[in-house]
Amino acid sequence: MPERNTESAPDPSPHLPQVWETGESLDQSPIPGTRRLWLAGALLLAVLASAVTAVTVLDEDRGTAPKDRTENTSAQDEPLVAAPPVAATAPSGKSGLAAPSPSGSSPDGSASPAEQQGGADPVPKPSASASKPASGDKPPVSKPSSARKSVQAVNYPDRYWHLGHDSVRLDRVDSRSSSRTRQEASFKLVPGLADAGCVSFSLGDGRYLRHAQFRLRADRHDGSELFEKDATFCPRPSAFSDAVMLESVNYRGRFLRHSDFRLRLDPYDSSRLYQADSAFRLVKGLG
Repeated sequence: MPERNTESAPDPSPHLPQVWETGESLDQSPIPGTRRLWLAGALLLAVLASAVTAVTVLDEDRGTAPKDRTENTSAQDEPLVAAPPVAATAPSGKSGLAAPSPSGSSPDGSASPAEQQGGADPVPKPSASASKPASGDKPPVSKPSSARKSVQAVNYPDRYWHLGHDSVRLDRVDSRSSSRTRQEASFKLVPGLADAGCVSFSLGDGRYLRHAQFRLRADRHDGSELFEKDATFCPRPSAFSDAVMLESVNYRGRFLRHSDFRLRLDPYDSSRLYQADSAFRLVKGLG
């Protein structure tokens, strides 16, 4: 009969020695994954700092108003012209009309090659205002010359006022144009029908240039007061040398300007485009 083992079975949960029993120190090694947690936290802080910086920059940019840039165009093919000094208010005062042809124009009134290529003056200078008369003296009335004149656009020096089918357009006219075309681009300047200190444009056959529904056209003088006012324009100083702006005598603050190459009466504004479109030179008649 086999001998029975009298030894007791081992305790399934033996007593584990404590630190104070072994004399060993606690395990100070980091828990697995702790370094990755630190790196993730540092990355999160960096992202938050970048977001705060971006928001600050956007707020600063939002506080800075962009510069306005507006340009009302009179036609899609309007050329760029030199930027003239811009007046805040409509020009006033009288401007002489008996001046000779502007420098750079040929004797027949057509623009020189330099003007044809460059358009308006590179650095336009405002016309000098007339000197004030002495106290008690009346300012002399500037009488326009009776010679025929052509009206040249400052920013289109190869184009002139041209009468066609009773309306006035800004057309190309030169020495190669027909005599009839040159004649239709020439007008006789006479003292204003409604104000002798201003001017009227006569065609010499009883017709005058006048505005009707704010467009420039030619009509026969009917003797009415309205016609005389519609046909009278007062020259005002322009921002371009040797050029004038033409203000309506019965619609103060409205000046003749070209828009889509048609002549019309528009309210004054201080934009550079309006300043150029409403500036004209009175040169020797083409016809």
